[in-house]
This record gives sequence, C-alpha cells and structure tokens, in this order.
Amino acid sequence: MVRKYFGTDGIRGLANGSKLTPELAMKVGMAAGTKFVRGDHRNRVVIGKDTRRSGYMIETALTAGFTAVGMDVYLLGPMPTPAVAMLTRSLRADLGVMISASHNPYDDNGIKLFRPDGYKLSDELELEIERLIDSDTSKLLAHGMNIGRAHRDEEARTRYIEYAKRTLPRNVDLSGLRVVLDCANGAAYKVAPIALWELGAEVITIGVEPDGYNINHKVGSTAPDAVAAKVREMRADIGIALDGDADRVIIIDEKGSVVDGDQFMAVIAQSWMEREMLVGGGIVATIMSNLGLERYLLSLGLTLERTQVGDRYVLEAMRAKGFNVGGEQSGHIILSDFTTTGDGLVAALQLLAVLKQQERSISEICARFEKVPQLLRSVKFKSGKPLEHKQVIQAIADGQAMLGKGGRLVVRASGTEPVIRVMGEADDAALVSTVVGQVEAAILQVA
Repeated sequence: MVRKYFGTDGIRGLANGSKLTPELAMKVGMAAGTKFVRGDHRNRVVIGKDTRRSGYMIETALTAGFTAVGMDVYLLGPMPTPAVAMLTRSLRADLGVMISASHNPYDDNGIKLFRPDGYKLSDELELEIERLIDSDTSKLLAHGMNIGRAHRDEEARTRYIEYAKRTLPRNVDLSGLRVVLDCANGAAYKVAPIALWELGAEVITIGVEPDGYNINHKVGSTAPDAVAAKVREMRADIGIALDGDADRVIIIDEKGSVVDGDQFMAVIAQSWMEREMLVGGGIVATIMSNLGLERYLLSLGLTLERTQVGDRYVLEAMRAKGFNVGGEQSGHIILSDFTTTGDGLVAALQLLAVLKQQERSISEICARFEKVPQLLRSVKFKSGKPLEHKQVIQAIADGQAMLGKGGRLVVRASGTEPVIRVMGEADDAALVSTVVGQVEAAILQVA
C-alpha cells in the first residue's frame, strides 16, 4: 500500500519543506472534511496542537480548508494528542485533528486525524483522503450558508483535566508525593501540572516554558537526564517526563534512574490483574519489548501479544483480540478503558496510584523483572533502501543464526526518519553486541 502523504503516524515532515506546507494543510482540511461532512447537522472538527511555531501556520491553513467545505472548526489551542482524541468524542465532533510531530525537533511538524470515536483513521481512509488531495479541490467547496466558521474553545483544557483526574482509582489522592514533572515544553505544559496539583501532589515543573522552538530540546521523554537531575536535586519521589504531544511517558525513580515502558507495563498488568480490571489475559506490546517482560508475564499466567512497532498497531491488536492494556518500550502506554491512544498523563496516574497504595519506592515497585541483555542501535542513512542489499540481508540472517532460538534480532526502518533500527537481545550480552555490530557495519557499508 503506497501512500504519498501519510506515514505510520499521520502526515509528518519539515514544516515548509518539500511535503508539509500551508497549501497541503489546506487541502488536507478540504479532503478530510469532505469525507466526514454529513448533511443532517452542522459538522464540526476539533483541532489541537503542540507548541511549535509552525503550528499557527498549519492550524490556520487547516481551518481554511475545513470551513471551505462546510465544517465548523473548534480550536483547542495547545493540547495533548490524547486530549484531542477524547474531546473529539466528548464534543461529538465529526473529526479530530492534532498538529504535532511528537518527539521530533521543533522544525518538524505533522497532522494526525481522528475519527468521531477518537480512533486514528484506517489506512484505507487515509488513501481516500490522499486521492481527494490530488483531485480538483475546487469541486469540494461549500457555498453560502453552508460555509463553516471557526470558534476558540476556552473550556477544552478544563474538560481534559477533569477527565484525567477521574481515571485515578477512587479513594486515592496524591497528597504527600513530591513529583518532578517534565512537559518537554510541549502540548501538556498547562494541563499536566494543574491535574497533578489538584490531585494533591507537590509538583516541581521543568519544560513548561515553550517559546515555539524549544519543544523536546534537552527536556522531555527523549532527554530524561534533565528530569533525573531534578529528581535527585529535590529528593522527589518520582519523575514524570512527557514528550512533545504527551502521548508518551518515561518514569524516573527516586534515585534518578530511568524506568522504561516494559517495567511500566509490568506494573500496570499486575496491578490491574489483582484489581480484576485486566481484560484479555495479558497485554499487547511490540517486537521491541524485552524478553524479560514476556517471561515475567508468563510467571503471572499472563500472555504477551507482540505487534510491529507503532502505537497504532498495538491498538489494532488490542481491539481485535480483546486486550485493554498495551504499549511500547519507548513509553507509549495505551489503557483502552480510558483512552483511544497513548496518554502519558493518564498512564502516569495509574503508576502513582500503585505508589500510594503500596507505600514503597518507585525503584522497588518498578523492579518487576531482570531485563534480558538488549542492545538497540539507530543507523542513519542518506538515501536508498539499505535493507534490500544482499550483504545486509545476509548479515541479518547470520545474526539470527548466531543468536539462536533463545535470542531475537529485529531490524526495521523507522517510519518517521531515515534511520534503520537494529535491536538484538539474548542472555549473552557479548554475543548481542557482536551481532548488532555486524549488522550495523553491513548497513553502513551500503548507506
């Protein structure tokens, strides 16, 4: 399935680069709006964004496109991706849009689309929108009283804060907890600190001064050293690092050490199992999750369903096979009882609930299993398709043979940047290093 504009997570690219321009954004609004316009009511679309300077440009262009085909636009302002998905449902919108490039640098941006039920669009629907983008869009225009109008929704922030707070278990508050919260100078810089403070926590914030250019810059889930240092300095109980659009979270324990998404999912899985909330007899994770997680879940009588990398594939498997907990090692945690996408704040609240209930440290709570030695390398390439070269294919085959049945080798192209991810894991750390190094070297020779 070849797509011209959409990638693995909406449309993404350099703002005003070769693909993501105001012209394209306006056409996306016209095309997507046309697919979701229904004649029995005033159709509405909600648009949220993160804090990138280019968000203003793309927001305005999208608004022009949507109103041109007859949709009323509700502008949410800076708002986490999961908040946009939730508000699409809550406001009975026909479509939701998030303007963000997630954890990418500020000069990138993107457009994510959500159906009325808060789920991302199917590949087939994205292809239909692409065809409309490249058609004669003048034929899509509404006229007269059918042209849409734009509104600024001033209550959206409060709606999401209250929604997030209600996901905390009853009779649990966060009083007595000292929390360092890093919002990555991104979409959650207002809502996340307020939610935690209103639940009773002492909140120490970093990454809450966006200027349009500093999103994800040396802060947030992709740069956890900042929050780790602040946790140690303030002797906090926990550090929470969100990414630019707040659908991803990384936890820092009281010692300043990173807790990855696999340990996080292990805690949630066991907690929900004990509370008789876990559905499906296990959880869903990707091929990148550690073997240690799989072994730990088996010890609890739970299963691990693996998917290809990408939160959309995790969610698809959860819906198809009846699971309500899933996620990625990188910190996308999907709790479908509450959300239709990853939600860093809501996931963190579930962990904070365990912290309050068990009255142990985060380092103790999140040490559920011993990780199998795993090594991940990101190999940049300039052009072409390195994974189709014979010597790379052979290096991968040789590596898999060396690791044997007790290990795993995963080699894949990133869906958002020119990078090949090479991950190996096995009980023998030295062997893993050798195998990953050999595959990396083969890629570099042809890249």
